[in-house]
Order: sequence, then structure tokens, then C-alpha cells
Amino acid sequence: MSELAPWQQRIFDQAAGSAAEGRLGHALLLLGPALMGKREVALRLSRRLLCATPAADGQACGSCRGCRLFQAGNHPDFKHVSFMPNDKGDKLRSEIVVDQMRALGHWFSLTPQMGGAQVALVEPAHALNTAAANALLKTLEEPSPGRYLLLVTDQPARLPATIRSRCQRLEFRTPSREESAAWLAARGHGPQARERALDAARGHPGLAAEWLDEGRLALRNEVMAELGAVAEGRRAPVETASAWLGDELAPLRLRFAAEAVLDGLSHRLAGTPDPGLTLPEDFPKLSAWFDATNRLRSQLALPALRHDLALAGLLLEWRSMFKDTTRTRAGR
Repeated sequence: MSELAPWQQRIFDQAAGSAAEGRLGHALLLLGPALMGKREVALRLSRRLLCATPAADGQACGSCRGCRLFQAGNHPDFKHVSFMPNDKGDKLRSEIVVDQMRALGHWFSLTPQMGGAQVALVEPAHALNTAAANALLKTLEEPSPGRYLLLVTDQPARLPATIRSRCQRLEFRTPSREESAAWLAARGHGPQARERALDAARGHPGLAAEWLDEGRLALRNEVMAELGAVAEGRRAPVETASAWLGDELAPLRLRFAAEAVLDGLSHRLAGTPDPGLTLPEDFPKLSAWFDATNRLRSQLALPALRHDLALAGLLLEWRSMFKDTTRTRAGR
């Protein structure tokens, strides 16, 4: 298995230490922003809990039968629950359903085949529908020794409070700028690139790494330039909306567009020059535009809506805000 990032290692060490002392909860909630490595830690911990002879440092030994089976992906006492195919079998469901949780509860009632622990990993836990969450709650209310349930989510508020309250929390937080930069450097990213990426990702190392690895900072610069062109009347809102929605990167373009507001306001509050757009001073309008753009981003998966018209309307409003600012300055 790959080496853990420092913030992942701290959480793993905490959980592995609790397991060695017999203090690990039967239900663990691994929560925090996306791309922080929660799933990797959950898998590493699952392997440790199923290992017959864990090492002194808390890691799985890697050589016992349980470790070999886990590495091969067929350990009989480990279950990974996520999205399953729909009834037609042509795509995955968008939620985790009650039958999956009922099957998991039955599985936990069986004797472990290898005589040790049983471990189930559910991700993303916030995708449990209401019936599935109620079924899982029954399992949580009747814990058995040696049974461990790991729930992974980046949206814990979507889980019922009755489930969250029964879990031991392992929270992933954004590490320090210095630690994030050092981790990106170890991945081969130069100083200028990693600083730009961390600025764009607001210090989130996993997001910065993804954008660097996939060349997304160039797309971000492109979105900022096109927003400037719309604001100055050099690019039509309808044309821009059509271009932005033309491929699978549309959600990321809308994210970058919304964050243009955050960038501008951050520079204004810090009293530093904004290298991008100089935003209008109408905070309520900027705030509403930010919210509406993010709302549209969350709705892109809904095919019945006219996303092109909605986005064109947002970009027209964007241009209007800058025109209003120009008129105000001209009238002073």
C-alpha cells in the first residue's frame, strides 16, 4: 500500500493505538473534506483490524493469511458497501439503499469465517437513503465484540444525528500550509506551481495535487479570463455559457467562476491588489451570484433543466454588476 500523507498518518496512528489498547469504537465516522485520503486510511485501518499479527507500529504485518487475502481483495470478513447497479444494470444507483444495509446487518450476525474481527466500510455514508439509514441504525444499536463499522463521508451533516452520535469521530482537517507544501514537493511539484495550486485550493493539499496532476490550473486561468471578457462586454454570455457546458468539466468551470468572488473579496479584505478581476462593491449581489452559481453547479446532473439558459442568465447578471459599477464611478 502507498505511503500515507502526514495528516493521514496521524489519524491512522490514533485509531491503531486505540485498537491496540482495546479502546476503538465499534463504529467509526471518518469525516472531512473530499480528497483528504479518508478512504485510504479506512482501508489501512480495516487491514490492521483483520491482521492476525499486527506490527509494533500499529501497521498490519502484511504476511499473515488475513493480510494476503485482504491484499487480494477477497477477505471473507471484510465488506465494502457503496453504490450498486440499478435494476437495469446499466449504471450505478445514486444512493445506498435499504437492502444493502439489511444484508450488512445479517452479515454482521454471522460468525467471522477466519475467527477474528469483521470489518465493513460504507462510503459515501451520506448517500444512505432514509430507509437505509434506519436499517443501519439497528445495526449500530446492537454492537457485537470484534465487529467494526467504518463510515466515510465528506458531508456528515447529511447523516442522521442518531447515526453520528453513535460513532467515534476521526476528523480530517486541512493541514498547515508548510506541511501541505512539503507534501506536494515530495510529489515532484515545483515551488511556484505548488504555491499557485495551494492558493487556488485554499490550502487543501489533496485538491491542489489533483489540479496540478490534471492540469486544471490552466482551466482556472481560462475561466477567470473569460469572466473578465464577459464583464467588459468582449464576450457574449450565451456564447460563454454554451462553451462552459460543452464537456464534463462544466462543474469545475462553475466552481472556478464562483470562487472568483471569494478571491476578489479575500484580496479586498486583506488590502492587497487583486491580480484578477476588480469586483464591484455590491456585496449582497456578489453573495447572491456566488450562491446561485454553486446551486447551478449542484444541479448539472439533472437533465430536465435548461442549464444553458440558467448559466447565460447568471453571466448576463455578472456583466450587469460591472456595468452598474462603471456607471456609479462615472457619476461621481
